[in-house]
Amino acid sequence: MRTYKRFCVYQINKKLLRFILPSIIMMVFTSIYSVVDGIFVSNFVGKSAFASVNLIMPYLMGISALGFMIGTGGSAFVSKTLGEGKKKLANQYFSMLVTIAAIGGFVLSVLSFIFMRRIVMAFGAAGDLIDYCTLYGRISCISLTAFMLQNVFQSFFVAAGKPQLGLKVIVAAGCTNIVLDALFIGVLHFGIAGAAFATMTSEFIGGLLPVVYFFRKNDSLLHFVKPVFDRRVFLKTCTNGSSELMTNLSMSLVNALYNLQLMKIAGENGVAAYGAVMYVNFIFVATFLGYAIGCAPVISYHYGAGNHAELKNLYKKSMSIILVWGVILFGAAQLLAPVLSKIFVGYNTGLYAMTLHGFRVYAIAFLIIGINIFGSSFFTALNNGLISAVISFLRTLVFQVIMVLTLPLWFGINGIWSAISIAEALTLIMTTTFFVRQKDKYHYL
Repeated sequence: MRTYKRFCVYQINKKLLRFILPSIIMMVFTSIYSVVDGIFVSNFVGKSAFASVNLIMPYLMGISALGFMIGTGGSAFVSKTLGEGKKKLANQYFSMLVTIAAIGGFVLSVLSFIFMRRIVMAFGAAGDLIDYCTLYGRISCISLTAFMLQNVFQSFFVAAGKPQLGLKVIVAAGCTNIVLDALFIGVLHFGIAGAAFATMTSEFIGGLLPVVYFFRKNDSLLHFVKPVFDRRVFLKTCTNGSSELMTNLSMSLVNALYNLQLMKIAGENGVAAYGAVMYVNFIFVATFLGYAIGCAPVISYHYGAGNHAELKNLYKKSMSIILVWGVILFGAAQLLAPVLSKIFVGYNTGLYAMTLHGFRVYAIAFLIIGINIFGSSFFTALNNGLISAVISFLRTLVFQVIMVLTLPLWFGINGIWSAISIAEALTLIMTTTFFVRQKDKYHYL
């Protein structure tokens, strides 16, 4: 019996690794090719252009949250349906949700393009920053629908049993962005427009190649069929993915609030420093997000199939991995802070010192942020969108807004850098409480 149990655990660990590692690499690579924009813009165009990209980025990421909502909420529902043995129904749900994402993305892209100048002014842009932000934002709107679809397919590739293919698509898109950044900005000197065109091209690759794959005959668990609108499934997807929607919208709002506060305290330098910190943060946090995205469909599948032993094993292994990885990331952040800061803003001594200090204080959050991200994703995978949304709402909006508005009153710019850590610590209390209270319902402890 013990041998059999060990064999089962080994199989689950192999499956977990096979599904999750590509998702982690995929999210990290997605973050890296976004970061490349920042590096080239900062070093070749200047800190004003760099600050402009950072001012408009929260809006673009907030709009793309539709893709994360449908991808995470929809893939959990589709994976559960597959676990119940209803493959035809799962494909109908999949096709419907991708269609909705495409239509919604197109409408939001058009409206954003039209009102972009007003939007950037509302986000705090002034003077030359207005023109920079508007130019970058409008070019980005051209591929915004494709970017939303890319976010949708990141989750559905895992649900389809093809996480490696999802990774290949992201790598192709990322390499395209890096090469075009070097060409458009470094060689042809297209400035901030070059960065936007490079990102636009890569997003078309990341969003449209999966469409071609799922339309063709393939050997995955999912493929496009004639979509049939099911209001119940769509509402369940929205509810289930509301935590991811809330996470991205809240992050966008909070990032904008950070920028507004930093403009008051430190001006353009503060926004540029925060931008550098956030770009590095994207890469570090992407490992937690990738783990959550890769693990969620596996959790949903075993939950739908009633495999409580596997669900328990997944939960325990995940918590151990995340805790250890958080310590590793914190240590790496402290050691690499000088090098990473210099890559972005090494050309300006004052800006470099501000960025270095800010990043080291901000990095304390890496010790606990992974548990909160996994907690929200875990309950989404269990189709409990309410708890997932509460965790995300508290973590990304309520606690951070309170901290970023109040802490600077006493601690100045240090209050801004430390706001994330205190907000995550408060959220951890709530996440732990939910884990304990829901253990008997879902049998994961």
